[in-house]
Amino acid sequence: MNLILHQVPFDKINIALGNTLEEPKYLNKKFDAIVSHPPYNESWSADKSFLNDERFKDVGRLAPRSRSSFAFIQHMLYLLEDNGTLAVVQPHGVLFRGAAEEVIRKHIVEEKNYLDAVIGLPENIFYGTGIPTVILIFKKSRNKDDKVLFIDASNDYVKDNNKNYLTDKYIDKIIQTYQERKVIDKYSY
Repeated sequence: MNLILHQVPFDKINIALGNTLEEPKYLNKKFDAIVSHPPYNESWSADKSFLNDERFKDVGRLAPRSRSSFAFIQHMLYLLEDNGTLAVVQPHGVLFRGAAEEVIRKHIVEEKNYLDAVIGLPENIFYGTGIPTVILIFKKSRNKDDKVLFIDASNDYVKDNNKNYLTDKYIDKIIQTYQERKVIDKYSY
C-alpha cells in the first residue's frame, strides 16, 4: 500500500497563531485536503453572533460552549474545496451526543451527505487521553446515494507498556479497507 505525500516548500507554509474558531485567519482560502486533530471538547464562546457567520449559519444551531468539536468540523468543512477531503480525529461522543450536536451532525450527515467514513480507533493511542477515538472522513463531492463506510479498527493494535500503537500492518489494512470499500464482518491475518 503506497501513501503519497506531497512536499510543500517551507516558504509556502503559513502558520498563524490565534483562536481558530473565534478569530480565524484564513477564511478566504479553500483547501483540497485538511487533516486535523483539534482539542477534544474545548470550550468556546458559542456567541450568538456566530449564527450569522458563514461557517455556522446554514445549520441554525451552534456547538455548545463546553464542546467545540462540531464547531471545528464546521469550520474545516467551510474551508474545504468542493472536491476536497477532510480527515479529523474526534472522541466517540461526536457520533452520539444529542441537543445542538445532534442537529449539527444530522445536517452534515443527512442533509449535506458529507460524511464518507468513520474509522474507529483503539483506546489509549494518543498521549494525554486513554479514550477511544474515531477518524471522520468528509467529502463534499459525495453522490446522493453514497453510503457511509464504517471501519472498526478498535482491536487492531499492538500494546507496548501503557500505550497502544497502530503498526504499519494495521494502518495498511485500514487504508486498503477504505480504498476498496468492501464489507468485511470479521477478518483476521
